[in-house]
Order: sequence, then structure tokens, then C-alpha cells
Amino acid sequence: MFLIGLSGGIATGKSTVSDILKEIGGCIIIDADLIAKDVVKPDKPVYKKIVEAFGSEVVLEDGTLDRALIGRIVFNDEVKRKLLNSITHPAVHKVIMKDVVRYFLRGEQFVILDIPLLFEGKLLRKYMKETVLVTCDAETQINRLMERNDLTVDEAQSRIDAQMPLTEKMQLADHIIDNNRSLDETRDQVQKLLKQFRQSKSHWKLRVMIMMWVFAILFLVFLLSGMVAQYRAATADVSVM
Repeated sequence: MFLIGLSGGIATGKSTVSDILKEIGGCIIIDADLIAKDVVKPDKPVYKKIVEAFGSEVVLEDGTLDRALIGRIVFNDEVKRKLLNSITHPAVHKVIMKDVVRYFLRGEQFVILDIPLLFEGKLLRKYMKETVLVTCDAETQINRLMERNDLTVDEAQSRIDAQMPLTEKMQLADHIIDNNRSLDETRDQVQKLLKQFRQSKSHWKLRVMIMMWVFAILFLVFLLSGMVAQYRAATADVSVM
């Protein structure tokens, strides 16, 4: 099995591409955003750490976190943003790794990791065989973000500025999907990319390597068992004498 990293800028259409991958290819998607929402639920350890770090004002009447308020805080304060990431990212990464192992044991050819900040960090990116970046032009991005999150121009721009520029991400990505076009054109790009991934033989290389390791371990166990048996036999002969 090999890993494919899917990312994009905020409001560039990464979720649309993720949905297309599931729809037309039945792809396994590990969504870091969904995991992040789960690990901050009131019954989780991360929730308590966030409340301790940001205060009770970030808690809504129903006991859940006020994600909108936290968003406004961290997107305008780099120190607070790094603090939040230091609290949430380890928990998210732990769940991702557990899911990866589970799908590997199921024998999947590849798994796609949908990670918003894939290119901002190196921890997960180094495990990706392929990386895919979803892009759009600046005007489309800011308009989508304003409409989606009900933000002013300044608020939307501050959130965009808080991330690595798309131009820099494009230099790091293996594949780029241009989401400025129609949904059908985006779908065509995804289909071509998916066909390329399906034709890859990388997952067999890993499986062969693991099989070799398993056989090597079994052979070593066999040798050690033989040596122990010979030692016991020799000890028994001495005792008889």
C-alpha cells in the first residue's frame, strides 16, 4: 500500500475533489478535518487542553467548542495558532496512523490522506508517495471563502494569508488539479489522475519487502529453535552419563 496526500489552499475546492475520488473511484479517504472535529469533542483529552489554553469563553452553551471564535482568534494570532496546532496535531496524527495501519492490513492498494496543512509540515508529507494540490485563482478563492464562512474581505484575506501561499505549495506538489474550471472539467482531471494511481505497482514493492522480512524472521526463529533443541539434547546426554 502507498499513501497519497491531498491538500489545497483554504476554499480552493479540496473537499470537492475528495468527494469525486470517493464517488468515481471508491477511494479510501482519511479526512484530517473530520478527525480534528472528533478529537476536540467534550469527552476527549484534547478538549480539556484547549479550554485550559484559550479559556472558558471558547465553550458554547451546549458544552462544545466555539470553532468560529477559535478560528477568529488563531487566524489573527500566529502564537495562538501554533499553540492550537501543538495541542490538536499530535492527536490527529495518532488517529491517522491507526487508520493507515488498519487499511494496510486490509490489503488496500493505496489510501488518500486529505490534509489541509500537508505542505506546511514535513511530518506526514515524508510518508507520501504522491501529493496532489487543488488550486484556483486568488479572486475565486476569496469569493468562495467569503460566501462559505460568511466573512468580510479582510477576514477572508487574513485566513488565506495565514497559510502557505499556493504558489509555494505548487512547487512542492507532484500533481496539481486546477479547480477554476467547471465541475465536469475538474472531474476529468481527477479521473486521469486516478487512472495513473491505479496503474502504479508501488504497493507490490512494499508487500514483497514485508514478505521478505517475515520469511527472514521465521527462518531466524527456525534456526534458533534448532539450536535450542540441539543444546537440550546435548545437556540431556551429559546428564545421562
